Amino acid sequence: MLRTPSGGAGHGPAAMDGELMSIGTVLNVLRDEFPEVTISKIRFLESEGLIEPQRTPSGYRKFSAGDVERLAHVLRMQRDHYLPLKVIREYLDALERGEAVQLPLVGRQREGRALTEPPEAPAAARIGRHELLAAAEIEESDLREWESYGLIAPLEDGAYDAEVVTVASLVAELGRFGIEPRHLRVMKAAADREAGLVDQVVAPLKRHRNPQTRAHAQERAEELAALTVRLHAALVKTALGVHLP
Repeated sequence: MLRTPSGGAGHGPAAMDGELMSIGTVLNVLRDEFPEVTISKIRFLESEGLIEPQRTPSGYRKFSAGDVERLAHVLRMQRDHYLPLKVIREYLDALERGEAVQLPLVGRQREGRALTEPPEAPAAARIGRHELLAAAEIEESDLREWESYGLIAPLEDGAYDAEVVTVASLVAELGRFGIEPRHLRVMKAAADREAGLVDQVVAPLKRHRNPQTRAHAQERAEELAALTVRLHAALVKTALGVHLP
């Protein structure tokens, strides 16, 4: 089991007696060291596979002391080393398998110097127009039509964000049910509004004087984006009166 350093998270009464904890109790335990942590952040880390709390028959999360220790490790590695969640997950999984692994180094840490500023976010994966057509299995005429409705747009250099492949594939799939691109403009408008809302929340973090806070801006944006997508899906299901996975 991973050990939390003295003074870190995992030292509350509930963590000491071996009882399973509710997410609210976990939040209180972690906030001594991580005052900015939220319940939505804990849920987000669960959705990313960083922790796997138990579930009661009614669906409530129950966390063990080991879960809290692992959460503390994740939060500490984000705060102190600015590591991506995928790297953190692989590192912790290797530790729990008993493998001898070293903490991954990024940016100026590799050069033996302290990392005082967050590393620049990696450039988004990009693909060319022909790659997009091939990956999404669509025709040039389809892409031109979707661009005319604003569903897909190239970047300034003419390339496309790789996520556009997903958008194109879904637009094509909906088309097979008779839903035309012009019908999807309302979805694009809703997505733009949701993105604007997330950006309003994250903008103060991007401008913050603390470099650690600025480093967490992208992560917070991803967390909020995941929550808005889940809410949007739940609202559509509720409106239709259907139960989907």
